[in-house]
Amino acid sequence: MDCLSAIARSHLYKSQSNSITKKIMQGTTVNGSREAIVKDSATTTQIAVEVHSQQHHEEHPDFRVIGLLTFLISESLMFGGLFAAYLLYRGGATNWPPEGTEVELLLPTINTIILVSSSFVIHLGDVAVKKNQIGKLRLWYVVTALMGIVFLGGQVYEYMTLGYGLTSNIFANCFYVMTGFHGLHVTVGVLLILGVLWRSRRDGHYSHEKHVGVEMAEIYWHFVDIIWIVLFALLYILTQF
Repeated sequence: MDCLSAIARSHLYKSQSNSITKKIMQGTTVNGSREAIVKDSATTTQIAVEVHSQQHHEEHPDFRVIGLLTFLISESLMFGGLFAAYLLYRGGATNWPPEGTEVELLLPTINTIILVSSSFVIHLGDVAVKKNQIGKLRLWYVVTALMGIVFLGGQVYEYMTLGYGLTSNIFANCFYVMTGFHGLHVTVGVLLILGVLWRSRRDGHYSHEKHVGVEMAEIYWHFVDIIWIVLFALLYILTQF
């Protein structure tokens, strides 16, 4: 009887042990499944957030460009006010420009050709960056900056050789204020171009997908050119008739 009891207790112990082992294994499997589900859920959530962020970015325009355009509109109004004042003074004068304050045409014409040509040059830089040709972007922007500096140098030389100053008469006042204000904008444009060149040193800063800074510099430079064409017509061409 003792042997039979021992054998029975042994079988019962093994049965209980196997039952406990199965439960432990089942619990481990369930926990593992839960961990896998949690990990899959976290990964899915991360992907959804990235996709939503990308879609959100693509749906909205880049407000830096909109900000620049708003600024240029305000600057256009300022130049428009100067142009209107100049035309009013010219319309009320019997002799324009007054004697002794004539302007020469050769140097300003050369300056105009340089500045207008630079608009085509800077556009080549924009075309280059859209093709991922960063080396050509740098080349064309260096050439544009040099053309802008040459223009400013020609303007300074003109100031030094005119023979009259800011307070000589109303024409001289208008001349220096308008060309000087424009020269300030050309200086800012050159600095923007140099800024693009400086940032282009970093690998991957500009590419065919990321080139807002390049476009903003080009838009500003075109604005500077358009203003100068109007100034050239008012101050140099119309004064010849």
